[in-house]
Amino acid sequence: MSGRGGGERGSGRGGGRRGRGQGRGRGQPSQSSSRGGGGRARGRGSSGSTATYNPPPPQMAPAQPPPQMAVATPVPPSGAPFSHPSSSSGVGSLSREVSEKLTMEPVAVTTAPPLPPSSSKAIRFPPRPGFGTVGTKCVVRANHFLVDVANADLHHYDVTITPEVTAKKVNRAIMKQLIDVYKESHLGRRCPAYDGRKSLYTAGPLPFESKELVIKLPEEDRSAGSSRPARKERQFKVAIKLASKPDLHYLREFLSRKHFECPQEAIQVLDVVLRAKPSQTYTEVGRSFFHTSLGPRGELGNGIEYWSGYYQSLRPTQMGLSLNIDVSARSFYEPILVSEFVAKHFRRSNLSKPLSDQDRIKVKKALKGVRVKLIYMDYAKTCKIIGVSRDPISQLTFTHDDKRTNVSVVKYFREKYNVVLKYPSLPALQSGSEARPVYLPMELCSIVEGQRYTKKLNEQQVRSLLRATCQRPNIREGNITKMVQVNNFEVEELVTKEFGMHVRKELALINARVLNPPVLKYHDSGRDKIVNPSCGQWNMINKKMVNGGKVDFWSCVNFSSEYRNMSEDFCAGLVNMCNSKGMVFRQTPSIAMRSARADRIDQTLMDVYKESAGLNKPLKLLIIILPDQTGSYGKIKRICETELGIVSQCCKPAQASKFSNQYFENVALKINAKVGGRNTVLNDAVLRRIPLVTDVPTIIFGADVTHPPPGEDSSSSIAAVVASMDWPEVTKYRGIVSAQTHRVEIIEDLYKQTRDPQKGLVEGGMVRELLLAFYRSTKQKPSRIIFYRDGVSEGQFSQVLLYEMDAIRKEGYMPRVTFVVVQKRHHTRLFPTDRNKTDRSGNILPGTVVDTSICHPTEFDFYLNSHAGIQGTSKPTHYHVLLDENGFSADILQVLTNNLCYTYARCTKSVSIVPPAYYAHLAAYRARYYIEDEMSDSGSTGGGRKPKDKVVEVRPLPSIKDNVKEVMFYV
Repeated sequence: MSGRGGGERGSGRGGGRRGRGQGRGRGQPSQSSSRGGGGRARGRGSSGSTATYNPPPPQMAPAQPPPQMAVATPVPPSGAPFSHPSSSSGVGSLSREVSEKLTMEPVAVTTAPPLPPSSSKAIRFPPRPGFGTVGTKCVVRANHFLVDVANADLHHYDVTITPEVTAKKVNRAIMKQLIDVYKESHLGRRCPAYDGRKSLYTAGPLPFESKELVIKLPEEDRSAGSSRPARKERQFKVAIKLASKPDLHYLREFLSRKHFECPQEAIQVLDVVLRAKPSQTYTEVGRSFFHTSLGPRGELGNGIEYWSGYYQSLRPTQMGLSLNIDVSARSFYEPILVSEFVAKHFRRSNLSKPLSDQDRIKVKKALKGVRVKLIYMDYAKTCKIIGVSRDPISQLTFTHDDKRTNVSVVKYFREKYNVVLKYPSLPALQSGSEARPVYLPMELCSIVEGQRYTKKLNEQQVRSLLRATCQRPNIREGNITKMVQVNNFEVEELVTKEFGMHVRKELALINARVLNPPVLKYHDSGRDKIVNPSCGQWNMINKKMVNGGKVDFWSCVNFSSEYRNMSEDFCAGLVNMCNSKGMVFRQTPSIAMRSARADRIDQTLMDVYKESAGLNKPLKLLIIILPDQTGSYGKIKRICETELGIVSQCCKPAQASKFSNQYFENVALKINAKVGGRNTVLNDAVLRRIPLVTDVPTIIFGADVTHPPPGEDSSSSIAAVVASMDWPEVTKYRGIVSAQTHRVEIIEDLYKQTRDPQKGLVEGGMVRELLLAFYRSTKQKPSRIIFYRDGVSEGQFSQVLLYEMDAIRKEGYMPRVTFVVVQKRHHTRLFPTDRNKTDRSGNILPGTVVDTSICHPTEFDFYLNSHAGIQGTSKPTHYHVLLDENGFSADILQVLTNNLCYTYARCTKSVSIVPPAYYAHLAAYRARYYIEDEMSDSGSTGGGRKPKDKVVEVRPLPSIKDNVKEVMFYV
């Protein structure tokens, strides 16, 4: 995105983001299937037939169209009208009482709001209202591979292993041994597919409905020449019991659009089959596989490296079953000595000095849960780190076997293993248990290869990972094809012979359209009043902001020591730029600019506040040149926005010192939005010709929830909701943030009740506050709500819609709602087929939209690539409509969403995600700064999950001052 040099840092949508993917996916198989009789037990699948089932292809482009050959145009799903009736809610969760109140006028609620439904099974999302037709037709390739499935009599068996094993790798070894031993005698020569947990799947019945088998698992190979006595083989009991009979008939009916409910269990079976071989061969992380043989491997710094791999998921689509495969990369611990890791991770060149308590806690956090190999023993032995000792290893003793003698750990290793420790001042690693710890020297423990690094990467590591994995579209497409060839499903007996599945090796060719960019309106006093963006971008030359903000009281604080003397010249250039672009920005500061040390941020900001308040000139803007070292940005924002009520614009000193006009322009765009101005608006909004937006007062919401970084279990999740405050322009957004329960995706404070001593029970919440703000701003009540909800995985669609729509309805005000989920965390990529129709980076053009072939068989969804690529391969955003009471057609919603992407305040480029959702993410990301200073270093960030019975207290966010909330402070 543009504006990269401009002022404050962007959020970076990857970091510490989301604990998404909770719950089972709709149409995307979960990691483990539901147990007990959760699946259908109808048993209508045929048994043993080899006839291949080919899904109906009306939505799929031909595999290899000849030059200038027209690709088949899809038809709407069976039974789906081309215009969605506005009276249809599309959600079965709303009570009759609520449905009767669907009116565009306020409704007084005299009774208690209806309780939310106890089950989401009755919810049916709105059908596709037809396919889009607007735009220039084209054909693109998608990284989806069609899967043909033969008739098979699927059976699902529950598996119970005793003693219980938690490691998937061990479970798979147990089941492999069981199949090798009992395939002929007890399994009827079947080759089952196992998910590594509790489920076993077959393409026909086993000779029994329930049986318990015993197997012995051989010990892992020991090092050559080992003197260690052979360990007794481990024995396991494996109970196998018939659970259900997933039926492929219903899957065919669903793919043919004759049924609307996705038969998830049948897809789960087929997905496990396709994942069986790679699960045994590679390191499995979620739905991805990694191995050093799958691509480049390199250092990220600080003892962390990246491995290459691929993502794989079986999905139901309009063209049939589709295997989505994408290249991927993840961070892993380097397989090095722990002492070397400590030196790298904490940049300590001298390990002979003892660690401080603070550094020791950091070492514990970095290594807790990591498996290490003991290199001083003559046989392979691994241990799991549970902590580090408080004292250096030179001061540690343990009780000898005679239980009377205390032995020095250093002496023990010298006498037992003839090892003289080089770093006796370092603490010891602790294995075993807290009650009976086993002390291990860091220098004699090597980190086991292939362990995922789950903690948040620092900025340098993120940059290194992006540089290493950034691939141009043609390179990425080639690597995806290679991954399909590496899998070679066609020679895998389990896939082809046992289950009769065939995966095509060619990327799917699909119909797409390129939407025209919107016309943008700037101020009439500029030379260029109207702008037609080209390839997703434009500039501010000869243009003035459509509504320039006013800054009468301002000042500047410089915390940089390296660029101490640049404040006046920098501010003069910035102020001139703001004025030249249409703002009314006073030339001289209302209080004197000043420089200060980075260790005096609190006091300096307080001094500035008091001085301006004393002159009765409250600052409209404070320009802040950040310290040379990173780490102060969050503290500054917290103080300014929650304690002092100051809107601030932070600038990095190295970039600010260049006095670049482009930099000044980028910062000016942000400042104008922060002081209440508007940079540009859609010309169609001014002319009142945006369907279902400008006809009646309409408010557009954006909502998101961000979660703590992986492994952090001591902090709250943060929800943010923004809403447009101007109509019909829908460009200015007010934001509200709230802390909520750890890793809960549903926004808890959309609606809330508080008890007031005088007023009694008072209704409130984020939606109510924003609706009232809209009324204050526009003097009108919205008759329509468009709600863009970011951060929801498919498995959470029903739950989020149920509770968040219920919260919106509890306000008692009943405008019609369209609820759209915005998904960026997916692995669908679109590649151009015509090299003459790409952007500068070789990606598909901005405005490319797909609602055929790879989209949902019946529901209202589409992929939109609304931005131009900068580097690497562009990722389209997936929009999925969960509720549509406004009756949007495919064209109207797709065009609206694409056009809004040109109104993002921080740059003169279209962005990849609709701005309301983007702003909500920025607001939530900002709010994390308000509490991160309070996060304890002793909080657990280990490799394991937090205990289920551990309740994480929700610490409320400090309140944002009212004058700050009135503007787009988060940009």
